[in-house]
Amino acid sequence: MTWLSPLLPGRRSMMAMTAMAAAISALPFASHAQTTVSSAQSDANAPTNVSAEQMTGRPDRELVLERDVEIVRGGTTMTSDKATYWIAEDEIEAVGNVKMTRFGDRYTGDKLRYKMDAGTGFADNPTFHIKANNGQGGAERIDFLGEDRARITEGTYSTCEGPDPDWYLRANTMTLDKGRDAGTAGTTLVYFKGVPIVGTPYMSFPLSDARKSGVLPPTMGTTSRGGFEVMVPYYFNIAPNRDFTFSPRFIAKRGLQLGGEARYLGQNYAGETRFEYLANDRETKTDRYSLSTLHTQRLSPQATFGWNINSASDNDYPRDFSRNLATSTNRLLLRDIYFNYAGDYWNATARASSYQVLQDVLSPITRPYDRLPQLSFTSARYDVGGFDWTANAEATSFYHPTLVRGQRYVVNPSLSYPIVRPGYFITPKVSLHASSYSVEDPTTNAQSSYNRTLPTMSLDSGLIFERPASFLGQSMTQTFEPRLFYVKTPYRDQSNIPIFDSALADLSFAQIFAENRFIGNDRISDANQLTVAATTRFIEDNGVERLRLALGQRFYFTDSQVTLPNQVATTDKKSDILASGMLKLSDTLSTEGNLQYSATQKTLSRANYGLSWRPADKKVLNLTYRRDKANELSQIDVSGQWPLSTRWYGVGRINYSLSDGTQTVSTNNRIAEGLLGLEYKADCWIFRIVAQRLPTGTSQANTSLFFQLELSGLTRLGSDPLTAIRRNVPGYQMINNQPSNVSGM
Repeated sequence: MTWLSPLLPGRRSMMAMTAMAAAISALPFASHAQTTVSSAQSDANAPTNVSAEQMTGRPDRELVLERDVEIVRGGTTMTSDKATYWIAEDEIEAVGNVKMTRFGDRYTGDKLRYKMDAGTGFADNPTFHIKANNGQGGAERIDFLGEDRARITEGTYSTCEGPDPDWYLRANTMTLDKGRDAGTAGTTLVYFKGVPIVGTPYMSFPLSDARKSGVLPPTMGTTSRGGFEVMVPYYFNIAPNRDFTFSPRFIAKRGLQLGGEARYLGQNYAGETRFEYLANDRETKTDRYSLSTLHTQRLSPQATFGWNINSASDNDYPRDFSRNLATSTNRLLLRDIYFNYAGDYWNATARASSYQVLQDVLSPITRPYDRLPQLSFTSARYDVGGFDWTANAEATSFYHPTLVRGQRYVVNPSLSYPIVRPGYFITPKVSLHASSYSVEDPTTNAQSSYNRTLPTMSLDSGLIFERPASFLGQSMTQTFEPRLFYVKTPYRDQSNIPIFDSALADLSFAQIFAENRFIGNDRISDANQLTVAATTRFIEDNGVERLRLALGQRFYFTDSQVTLPNQVATTDKKSDILASGMLKLSDTLSTEGNLQYSATQKTLSRANYGLSWRPADKKVLNLTYRRDKANELSQIDVSGQWPLSTRWYGVGRINYSLSDGTQTVSTNNRIAEGLLGLEYKADCWIFRIVAQRLPTGTSQANTSLFFQLELSGLTRLGSDPLTAIRRNVPGYQMINNQPSNVSGM
């Protein structure tokens, strides 16, 4: 027998329910009964649907439901063996095989008392499963505090499947707040493989990928310069576009270091600031700190300003505290502030910049000039009657405490007429470089001025040929692209002009098509030269470049006379030969290389070769060789990630130096940088152990050891090896399918 009776609001509805209740009470047995009711507090679009094998009581007040009970309202569904539903209160009490699904989350229990309209109530001896992050557990009791919140008493929590999870936490109280996507726990023990590994009076953990405030998991490790380290950060989720992380770190050999990172992002601004401070370092007996702040601000659609300011307390700070090569070897800390205004075809910038120099006594460097200030103007228009033109200007005041200082003014306009057709291009160009110097020698207070005006003419041209071809058994298009680039600049004696920001540019494919052999404005090379180059490519029908080969050389028709101080002018009639190649053997295997060959000395001046094999996810091998004869540098670099078994993965990198040009200390045939690690992936946790060696100065290195246990969906315990792995192994992939949420304690 099936009964479906939607109730209508009002007096007629109440009378109909009374009649139906009488009919139900007269039935000794009902094979199946179902009804839809609307309580006084429910939404008209979300009625309460009730069904059971047997239904007795009064539909306007109380329904007693037995066998295969199901009550559904909106996003909540409850099933049980027996239940009582009080209609006016919109409340149910269920016993026996109680199961409830609430907005995707699942609960079971021996007994349930629940108000359908308010989403409040409790369950005895429950289990729970959270849909968003697969969190699950059991408890003595769970209290539903609303549609988004629940409080668990004497419960467990884990993201592992099964009745005997590899890890779980046990707490006297827990609160699950889906509105904040966060869970909190009182006195807590974290168990791993049945052994308690962490105890805390308070813990918070994520219920989704959303950010939240809280104590982040501690990181631990050891380094050769600091000894054992432990850091317990606290994350402040101030707003969706602002946050701050406070990071106190205890370093056994040095003391307590306080650190922090603030980030912010707005519609017209963005920035971040990092700081570290260590009072009375036990090793140096001094206060030590570092600061880095970066900011950009849009004042209007045309105007922006910003800064990039970095500072450290002493020369050895990067060596003693940095965790990566980029910062551990950085000896120039920039302080820069700028204002920029852009028009339709022009851009003007005012900036002031200086450097803090962190010296290495075994390998000192020269302090760069400060720019106090620098004003620059750039403008350009393209295809104006077929012509392209640019006009650039700069005024800079250079300051140095010991070297010649002064002002430099530069104007550099250019005009070109590109002729571009499907099979060729020709671009004649003329430019003028005019500069004026007013300088002072601080040692003698002598003042002088210099002026220089140099015109330059260039002609760039190239052809593009295409033909059908085949490569590695596939149909492709082959191109042949010869190119000629001629430059003519007259000679001017520039030996008296100081060097503020100029240097000889490294020879490369980009540089041999440049008009000036120098970077910066202090030297303009005389030129009567021709660059000859050719490139061929094999391109698949889908546009993928399978093979690229390029060859280029510069020829000098006259000797180059302009030099930097203490350098001799070259009389070579041609440059080194440059060769470049890229080959994609398959979708997983590729190689590339660059050569610089000296035809006069008949030897390789520079070379680098690279091979990368990525046959599948989480499988990558990289091999690179670098050689620089001028700097007596020769290195082999090997890195990779590879599964060793079903669950074990290996990661590593070795940078082996055959020579680094140091004359005072032999550093041939040694490991310059190294990283070696193992990762183990279980169903709901990952373990990592990584050792790293970083050079921090001449003949100095820092060795670090990282341990990390990642409990999926809860926390990462230990140190942070992932940053080191990503920086050292190109192509590295996380072995868990999705990044783990970071929790707080």
